[in-house]
Amino acid sequence: MEHSTPFLITVVTILSLLVGSFLNVVIYRLPVMMEKQWACECRELLEDELKKTKQSQQQSAKDAQFNLVKPDSHCPSCNAPVKAWQNIPVISYLLLKGKCASCSTPISLRYPAIELLTAIASAVVAVKFGYSLQTLILVPLTWVFISLIFIDIDKMLLPDQLTLPLLWLVLMSSVWDVFLTPKWTIIGAASGYLALWFVYWGFKLLTGKEGMGFGDFKLLAVIGAVVGIVKLPMVILLSSAVGAVIGLSMMAFGDKTKNSQIPFGPYLAIAGWITMLWGDEMLNAYLGFM
Repeated sequence: MEHSTPFLITVVTILSLLVGSFLNVVIYRLPVMMEKQWACECRELLEDELKKTKQSQQQSAKDAQFNLVKPDSHCPSCNAPVKAWQNIPVISYLLLKGKCASCSTPISLRYPAIELLTAIASAVVAVKFGYSLQTLILVPLTWVFISLIFIDIDKMLLPDQLTLPLLWLVLMSSVWDVFLTPKWTIIGAASGYLALWFVYWGFKLLTGKEGMGFGDFKLLAVIGAVVGIVKLPMVILLSSAVGAVIGLSMMAFGDKTKNSQIPFGPYLAIAGWITMLWGDEMLNAYLGFM
């Protein structure tokens, strides 16, 4: 891979296709696992007030088996297990003609789309940085970003189970100066977190409402640790501009109202990923234009 860029790109693309299939599992199951955990914690807090019936105990035992590994992949309509040949990224979707092999229920196009998106985005990273530590860090970061984007779209959540390990990964990478020195990595992470933290509290003091979640702070901290404090304004402006355009478009077509909540995480992740790859070129182009 060090001496053959095409081979590197091929390996990254195939691996990312397989990971993309697993990301579909993460995107669906992780929020459900979090909700079940919250419900379990509530039951524990209120156990003196709730009657423990046999049914609730059986339900708790069933909940314990729900994670990223179990139960095995199955059709949500007929519960038929998904066989190995039916779980090949993209190819199985085409062979099955987008339908369940058992009950012919249509399979959402989103599944192969996420697999292809994961492969293409990861291949772009490999093309950009080649055989390097940057690729080694940014490819897994790309995978997690894709998970965060779709979880936030579905559930308005940016789970700590994804953002915090990512933040530690980037902070640890600064030991080898992968993106920035440790000093500027920490400053970038802190600046990213505090930038939205101040916006959050300013908005709340003025309106009495919460304008965003704490997950957005942590996501921007990850991005800031990679791109640094100098490029953070670029990320915020780009994500805000894209979010405003899409939000206004949704309002214009009647999908949303001015009081509707719109997830900010996807725009942060997309703007951050673009800046990580082409931030220097964008900054130089802007300075040259000025």
